[in-house]
Amino acid sequence: MSLSRLLGAAALLALATSASATSFVVTTDAVVGAVGATFDATSDVTSSLRDDKLVLAARDDAASFVASAGDIRGARLEAALVHIRSAQPQLQASDLQLAQAILAL
Repeated sequence: MSLSRLLGAAALLALATSASATSFVVTTDAVVGAVGATFDATSDVTSSLRDDKLVLAARDDAASFVASAGDIRGARLEAALVHIRSAQPQLQASDLQLAQAILAL
């Protein structure tokens, strides 16, 4: 094999490796950015609800709701869900997700 072909193959290999690494970095940055934005939004919501007495009073009902896969819906949980949705209208979460968030407070 001639020296020029060998150098050409090495250059192509280096470019391909560089392109793959760059693609990996861009993809990783996009995924990490999306996860970070979701975490920040969730963190903002839970921190604003952490001191809310209505939400904290619904913890037992939330535990029953989560444990029963949504079959048991207590009055305190219902009131807390209405309160959360009125306080955070941009929040797109299911009742189960909100109940789990209440338990995590």
